[in-house]
Amino acid sequence: MKINWAERLMVNSPVRIVVQRLLIRWFKKNTFLKPGAKILEVGCGRGAGAAMLLKGFAPALLHAMDLDLRMIRQAQDYLPPQQNDIFLYVGDVLHLPYPDATMDAVFGFGVLHHLPDWPGGLGEIARVLKPGGQYFLEEFYPPFYQNFIARRIFLHPEKDRFHSADLHQALKAAGFTWRGILECPLVGVLGVAIKEEA
Repeated sequence: MKINWAERLMVNSPVRIVVQRLLIRWFKKNTFLKPGAKILEVGCGRGAGAAMLLKGFAPALLHAMDLDLRMIRQAQDYLPPQQNDIFLYVGDVLHLPYPDATMDAVFGFGVLHHLPDWPGGLGEIARVLKPGGQYFLEEFYPPFYQNFIARRIFLHPEKDRFHSADLHQALKAAGFTWRGILECPLVGVLGVAIKEEA
């Protein structure tokens, strides 16, 4: 599901960039991802996160996708033109264009809770990760985005939303174990999940 004008304004704000820097700093403390990895960012927005991932993790290749063409165009303008190691494209998390076990890491900054079929999106992320690959996620729970105020400002799917227990169960079913986690059940979760070896 594409974000609406209000959320687009929020994710493109300077405050969001500061938050993403803090998230990436936390991710780096809770990972063993080495330079030269193959990374996918789902829901890349205007590309601010992609720029930080390039700097913070030094991947050999970074693919960054978003459902919204407008966001991809902003990312093309935001990222320096000399970034030959990044590939931007319009795509759907439910249909990632990669063979199985392709990526070393997948990053998702607040993406799953926007998907009407979030278990399908999680399944696709698991499918494209190599065994031992890492899923870096920032996610929000319904009390945070379906409260009286947020429902009138932001656009999110209304049915089949996940809470903490639902997400933990779905990650386990998809073959993930937690490496690091920070969670507030009324807000959301920040974590690094490892795809178990076959």
